[in-house]
Amino acid sequence: TLARTLVDASADENAQFNNANLAFVGQTLINYHIAEWLLCKYPRLPQGILFGAMKAYAGPKPLLQIARSWGVDTAAVPGGEVDPGLLQFDALKPGISITNFGYKRTELAYLEKFKWRRGMASRVVLDDDFGDVVRSDPKVAADLEKAMEEQDQDKTPDEEEAEMVANEQDQDVSYDRYGNPDTRAAAERAHAYFVRAVVGAIYAHCGREAAKAFVKAHIMSRTLDIAKLFEFKYPTRELAALCAREDFEPPVARLLSETGRQSRTPVFVVGIYSGSDKLGEGAAPSLDHARFKAAMNALKAWYLYSPGETRVPSDMLEEGAKPWTPAYIDMGEVISR
Repeated sequence: TLARTLVDASADENAQFNNANLAFVGQTLINYHIAEWLLCKYPRLPQGILFGAMKAYAGPKPLLQIARSWGVDTAAVPGGEVDPGLLQFDALKPGISITNFGYKRTELAYLEKFKWRRGMASRVVLDDDFGDVVRSDPKVAADLEKAMEEQDQDKTPDEEEAEMVANEQDQDVSYDRYGNPDTRAAAERAHAYFVRAVVGAIYAHCGREAAKAFVKAHIMSRTLDIAKLFEFKYPTRELAALCAREDFEPPVARLLSETGRQSRTPVFVVGIYSGSDKLGEGAAPSLDHARFKAAMNALKAWYLYSPGETRVPSDMLEEGAKPWTPAYIDMGEVISR
């Protein structure tokens, strides 16, 4: 089974010999355990930040790093005479795609062309586990490519010249061992499927608890600064809406300290107060910037609230588990993104 996890679907399309089925089981387990852990540990996370955190833990890029940390090496060309200890994949063809959760948007071709906004509700219902659109349908991919070609025909000479300059800058980036961006994407996908297939194989042979312990030890143990995923457009307005929703006193910005007001490098320290309670503090070279940073720090402190180490729903599947204590559920984010 371990040798089967190293055979990507692009190397062998026979489902009895590639890792597609095991990868699907492993993907389901990984995403489930990470989602329940994040929801129970950070019950106030906005849905968009939850999508980003899940992708940072279980997306293709972090799984590629995990596979490389295990010392997985790849075969130059897949085939029947390849060492079974090497990861086999074909960088020139994608192979079959494992079944992803989510729906294929019929308007996908126009999302990129007209920059349509995808609301959070539609991302939850229609898109995959990470809030990204599902692109596995060849017809949708062809429609998207056709729409992009039509968009290229409408470009002005200045836009075409700017795009050529950008492409030249991208080509200056030193490529890794997999060559161009297309082959790097194929290698990234193959390594991610391998890690998912390993989890699926552990579940098939050792059971649910062993798979959960493996995910916790190798994937959930990685360090992620969730605070860096936040991006606020109007932090002061969002903080005011939060205080109104929670029946707090309206937030007020107060200058706590300053230095070098008349110099080239002034520093202002501003605090955001709700009544006598300080919600956040920020330092910046201008008063407005410091006020915005204080509001952002106050919002991060609210959204990153954690009740500590709590139980997750999958703990109830263990033998002799204690009675379930309901986890804290928040009302949700203040302003939907």
